[in-house]
Amino acid sequence: MVNSIHNNPGATNGVRELSRSSSVLEKIQERAATGKKVNSPKDDAAIFAIAQQLESQLAGAAAVKTNLAFGESVTGTAMAAGQEVSDLLIEAKAKAVQASQDGLDQASRDALQADLNSLTAQIDTVVSSASFGGKNLLEQGGTGLNVQASENGDTIAVQSADLSSAGLGVDSLSLGTAADAQNAVGSIESALKNTDRALANLGSSANRIDEQSKFTTVLSDATKQGLGNMVDADMGAEAAKLLATEVKLRLGVQSLSIANAAPRNIASLFE
Repeated sequence: MVNSIHNNPGATNGVRELSRSSSVLEKIQERAATGKKVNSPKDDAAIFAIAQQLESQLAGAAAVKTNLAFGESVTGTAMAAGQEVSDLLIEAKAKAVQASQDGLDQASRDALQADLNSLTAQIDTVVSSASFGGKNLLEQGGTGLNVQASENGDTIAVQSADLSSAGLGVDSLSLGTAADAQNAVGSIESALKNTDRALANLGSSANRIDEQSKFTTVLSDATKQGLGNMVDADMGAEAAKLLATEVKLRLGVQSLSIANAAPRNIASLFE
């Protein structure tokens, strides 16, 4: 009577190696699909924890950059409007100086007054339009803006300035007489100084916001690079490993088939 063969060490080892190769192949395929060598705490608990912290920092930096961009837009809108106000005031001064001429006929004086009134009305139109995202730094009764500059809550203060015709004191200027026109010139010059001061403050704040935005971008890029060095897979190396493992897997299947056939071949000798 032929005894049955109850075990096959070759096949057992083959199955074990085949299972190991399949597990390795799954990991390589996951790395190739995600582009990361660390996809979960199971891959590397310490690096995964650090990577999560860095991802959190990147998310915070992205939010800060968004807030800085908003502050930059609000400030830039105010500066553009302030420059237009300054130009209008210069034109208004020219009208007032012209009206300062003694002996000017009434028709000319009335025309200059109309021009001046039009210019001051345009100042109010410009100021009321100097809004971005619902924030206006130049309107009467307006408030400043604290722009978030870091994840820790640091801010850059942007001062508001009332550049309306009333706020500048040029809303009711008269060119009725040469003396009135001279007074108007003084008021307009004062308004120009206030406008220039407001523009200087806005420009300083805009520079700070711009520099902080650049710094945040550099910091974010450095963090991304560090994160990539920790978790990103070498796609070239992974592709080579994938090919080698697939070949190893096919050879393992062939070896297992040979190992499984050996007992049958031996048993046939006893038939």
